[in-house]
Amino acid sequence: MNTQTALAQTVENVQNYPSRPVKIIVPFAPGGATDIVARYLASKMAEATGQAFIVENKTGASGNIALEAAIKSPPDGYTLFVGNVTTNAINESGNGNVKPSRDLVGITELAEIPHVLAASADFPANTVPEAIDYLKKNPGKVNYCSAGIGSYPHLDMLKFARTTNTNIVHIPYKNGAAGMVPSLMANETQLAFVNLASTNEQIKAGKIKALATTAPVRLVEMPNVPTMAELGYQGVGTNAWQGIFVASATPKPIIDKLYSLIVKVMSTPETKERMSKGMMTVVLSKSPQAWTDQVKSETGKWAEFISENKVKFE
Repeated sequence: MNTQTALAQTVENVQNYPSRPVKIIVPFAPGGATDIVARYLASKMAEATGQAFIVENKTGASGNIALEAAIKSPPDGYTLFVGNVTTNAINESGNGNVKPSRDLVGITELAEIPHVLAASADFPANTVPEAIDYLKKNPGKVNYCSAGIGSYPHLDMLKFARTTNTNIVHIPYKNGAAGMVPSLMANETQLAFVNLASTNEQIKAGKIKALATTAPVRLVEMPNVPTMAELGYQGVGTNAWQGIFVASATPKPIIDKLYSLIVKVMSTPETKERMSKGMMTVVLSKSPQAWTDQVKSETGKWAEFISENKVKFE
């Protein structure tokens, strides 16, 4: 095939894209923030294109199973990957076989979700200072949950423990927030950094306590809950993102077409309102390259923290 024929074929593929169903791989269980964003995106992309967008949940290994599936998929735009800080910025430091910065390229950021330092309803402390005091008086007797070793809920709590000089026992769950939230509600674990999209209803119902948020400023929905920064813990806790990626060899015209389609459906007032009700803010990148560069920068920062703290992955 000569260059001119190949170019003509690429143009035709882009014009017709998508001409068959598109798979969206989600690295966590149904019900968590990543899954919520992916399913909403899938429904709106299907409406916009007339093609099915099918969400496939591939859980395990802190997202690495899903990452490997996305990386090995044909680079044709028919397999998308919705990832977060753990899968696309942190995991690179823990598994030599998975290199998201090398094997995936970004399309755009989709949403940002503040996290909350949450406590079980039975935990004696109701504020961060009270929690720190209790932890110091009860070293090694309080459990915290995470989405797995090396996930950002794990690293955020590790940072919290190091900063406050406290000893908290780590209980990792392999199915993300879907495992963490019931654990807190049952008082199997007492503390966690977990996203508000997965916990807001339980907090409002009094089944989980919110001690502080990782948001830059106090949230309108939680005016009485302070931020970690205002309590003196700037940089402790992640204001997390969700974003979309494809295999790195995907042709740029397909990447640009995807970017255009996704930005169109995610920037509507309806989408922004829907995300806001779920404690998420729609955030879209200026370009696929800008998003790819942002994630690479965060990957480097997490690598430094992981190295400094000698974190051992599963």
